Amino acid sequence: MSGFDIFKLAWQSLWFHRQRSFLTTLGILIGIASVILLTSIGEGTRSYVLSEFTQFGANLIAINPGRIETTGAPGALGVTVHPLTIEDAEAVDRIPGVERVVPSVVGAAPVEHAGKTRNVFVYGVTAAMPDVWRIRVRAGRFLPALDARDGAPVAALGPTLKRELFGSENCLGRHVRIGGERFLVIGLMESKGQILGIDIDDSAYIPVARAQRLFNRDHLHEIDITVANSSLIDTIVGRIESVLTERHNRERDFTVTTQNGMLESLDRIIRIVSLAVGGIGAISLLVGSIGILTMMWISVNERTSEIGLARAIGATSRQILMLFLSEATLISTLGGALGLAAGMGAGHLLRMYVPALPVKTPPEYVVLALATSLLVGLASGLLPARRAARLDPVAALAAE
Repeated sequence: MSGFDIFKLAWQSLWFHRQRSFLTTLGILIGIASVILLTSIGEGTRSYVLSEFTQFGANLIAINPGRIETTGAPGALGVTVHPLTIEDAEAVDRIPGVERVVPSVVGAAPVEHAGKTRNVFVYGVTAAMPDVWRIRVRAGRFLPALDARDGAPVAALGPTLKRELFGSENCLGRHVRIGGERFLVIGLMESKGQILGIDIDDSAYIPVARAQRLFNRDHLHEIDITVANSSLIDTIVGRIESVLTERHNRERDFTVTTQNGMLESLDRIIRIVSLAVGGIGAISLLVGSIGILTMMWISVNERTSEIGLARAIGATSRQILMLFLSEATLISTLGGALGLAAGMGAGHLLRMYVPALPVKTPPEYVVLALATSLLVGLASGLLPARRAARLDPVAALAAE
């Protein structure tokens, strides 16, 4: 028998028992569809989160008060966490290789105009913010480049906040009240959209010194830095840690985070979660493979005399082995193809009806799904196929 004859006989056998074959195929179909859908959601989430952060650039460094690592015995030493200050930001700005520095204070406050009030995030920043955070000015200008300790009563508005307070009217040159204080609107920002569910467009920007007084804070929430060359990041991080440690009485009570380091950590976490979710879906594949094994074992028992007749007219053990392996791989590959279509179809429906849910199926997942279904068929059908190939022809012909 040629390879085509073996394939034809395998297909005819499956078609003859099509109800049983369909039920077995269904197990693989559900397994592959589950894995494809779950891993596509995981991969889509990973790509979405990474794209949200990369829009700020790869040369960004953030400094936050406090340490993320825990060291020493708890309570053994009375270590004081020094807050970040304007002076810290100025010291960092003097480090060679540092391009721009933005000390920031963030809080929520009501913004009022003409009887309309909207509670939004108010960012206290400096004139360098558009370059560091990559948010452009659509109209007017951003905050003036004054000393960070000075705070003119001026503000720039996000497009959502402007639309809610002013509608289609021009906001430039108008006054708003932020936290009860009067500010002159001098700038309107371009749309940045949402970042992890936070609407950046629905916000106001005021000088950092004004924000400190508004929120009654002497310290900063964060210091953001850009460097001229990404290859210098590690060197500059070391310099930042050295300068701030010296300023904080030789205590490293702050955390320096690079954009690349944060993205790598997020990528690792989301990949692990995606693998775990895919593993849960793979349980269905295990059930489907057991179904193939069971069906093929029953098929060998039912076709013992047929196997004996085939051997009697010249079929070799290898051909019998290939016949039953072909049946198993046909079932699993067909189930894999249908499962792949079902999983991608479900993902497409999710994108249509739940646009906020990121779903992405990379091409390598498609190839991997089909290869997995083929391997499942080979692994599940090997034992029954070997049993069929090793049957004694005389005993098989005599079987009823």
